[in-house]
Amino acid sequence: MNPSLLLGEFLSTPWALMPDRLQTIASVLSRWSNGREPEDSVQFQINTDRVVRTTRKQYAAEHSALGIAVLPLYGVITQRGNMVDNISGPGCTSTEQFSAAFRQLLADTSVGQILIDIDSPGGSVYGVAELAEDIFRARSQKPIIAIANSLAASAAYWIGCSASQFYVTPGGEVGSIGVWQAHQDFSKAFDDAGIKTTLISSGTYKVEGNPYGPLDPEAQAFMQSRVEDYYQAFAQSVAKGRNVSVSDVISGMGQGRVLGADAAMKQGMVDSVASFDQVLLKMQKQARTTTPLRSTHVPRLQHARDAIALM
Repeated sequence: MNPSLLLGEFLSTPWALMPDRLQTIASVLSRWSNGREPEDSVQFQINTDRVVRTTRKQYAAEHSALGIAVLPLYGVITQRGNMVDNISGPGCTSTEQFSAAFRQLLADTSVGQILIDIDSPGGSVYGVAELAEDIFRARSQKPIIAIANSLAASAAYWIGCSASQFYVTPGGEVGSIGVWQAHQDFSKAFDDAGIKTTLISSGTYKVEGNPYGPLDPEAQAFMQSRVEDYYQAFAQSVAKGRNVSVSDVISGMGQGRVLGADAAMKQGMVDSVASFDQVLLKMQKQARTTTPLRSTHVPRLQHARDAIALM
């Protein structure tokens, strides 16, 4: 596929992702589609960041104690597989893999509390609503704590809001409540290149919004309706998780902007500002004063790293 068309298709799906973060993914897609290997400096950064991610996950596993399991949610969120893991930065997380690890920890009677360690700019909307609902329902079974350490934006904020309590580190950021998609018209570029495209289709709207021509008003209206549907689901989920009205979410909470810790606190977007270690210490104190869970026949995890290994 033409690299531009590949990126156009990528943009045309609904995203709950910080728009500026798409550039990194776009460069990866461009490399893939052209069969180019990354430059040495880029590959060095990718490998370095991969080591950092691995070390951070190991740290999370090793600090799972007193019945507390630390579950990482790092990087761009996608539904299936680590589609764009070959990028610098925090990488990516699959909602399917995360859900599997979360369910395993939820079923493990040796785990009394779950701490979701978030560092993500958001991602695809696919699978996020389901994961957020699973986390919200799990609050009645065990305390589910989330921390933006140091970024929980868009889809990541959607997920974090579903926890029993939501923290942000002093230097962290949360928000970017919104959904977007884009349409790219390549008709002039193709005309200049001497390329003429004829679409042959069946179904009234089958090729609606295609990149070979301008976006007509009817197609744009439909794309807008898709974005609005996902945005409403996003706002409703945040309202339920934060125990506020939908209008409070839409008219406040940054209105699509990412907010720093203090501003987020004033908007009621998080419960408190604290470091990762402070949150973990608070949970450990809570664990010492809580009656241990009764054992059942559910297989116990040997360690939280068993669940993290699923991701």
